[in-house]
Amino acid sequence: MSDGHESVFDGLVEGGDSAQWAFGTDFEDPLAGVDTAVPAGADRAELAAYCLMLGDDALIMSQRLAEWCSRAPDLEEDIALANTALDLLGQARLLLARAAAADPGIVPGLPEGSPVPPEDALAFFRDAGAFRNVRLAEVPNGDFAHAVVRLLLFSVARLALFERLRASGDGVLAAVAAKGAKEVAYHRDWAGRWFLTLARGTDESRRRLLAALGELWPFREELLTPHSVELSLARTGAGVDPASLRGETDAVLDQVLAVSGVDRPADSPPQPAGAGRDGEHTADLGLLLAEMQSVARAHPSGRW
Repeated sequence: MSDGHESVFDGLVEGGDSAQWAFGTDFEDPLAGVDTAVPAGADRAELAAYCLMLGDDALIMSQRLAEWCSRAPDLEEDIALANTALDLLGQARLLLARAAAADPGIVPGLPEGSPVPPEDALAFFRDAGAFRNVRLAEVPNGDFAHAVVRLLLFSVARLALFERLRASGDGVLAAVAAKGAKEVAYHRDWAGRWFLTLARGTDESRRRLLAALGELWPFREELLTPHSVELSLARTGAGVDPASLRGETDAVLDQVLAVSGVDRPADSPPQPAGAGRDGEHTADLGLLLAEMQSVARAHPSGRW
């Protein structure tokens, strides 16, 4: 070859350096060089729990979206869903790393000498009851309309949250929110455009959209119901009370529903306190984790 390499792939690992590949156990701490001191007034354990909540939301949503890979209606939307999953996976990695830095005691124990970083240990070596994600993220995939409705409900609330978290007293959370808001704004707009398309498309596309909306709307309430940890962190200026997001999220969703010619579903009765935030999940989360965690648990000391 003209560049002196025998194979087009040789130049990708010039000098034997494969550190650019974001896979496995041999890359840098995502928070290397970042000030991870707990802000004044915030409780270390509560900050870690809060980061787990937001990180688990992103991790489990990412896994559900990744299941669409090669299954979307066309190649463009297949790539869009995969990229959305990758955005959320990146957010999850930073948030789980932040949780571990705030309270190392939450990281599951691993065999001595295991190279697994703390954020991966939290992702792959916790059981379902230790996860703090909302249940909207974990319900199994349905059809494409189901994916659109779920992402719309999730991203509308997450974008409103991230816009406020940009002013967090915790520097890591503020930085994650500043970058993540740009990503989630795209997620919300993509889902909103497809919601309109399906609502005003064929009779069948509208039927499927309405069925998905009826199934998933009750799960939305958990995104806006405050947990005691969220309230405590909000008082210190490090977190956000999700109940304060209700007016903004209602306004966005009402606008999408109105232009789509879809009636707003009846509000659900109040959810039990805690729910997913307290580790109370559907059976579907356990099935998802069994698949997601299988390789890591089979090789807890593996180097990749």
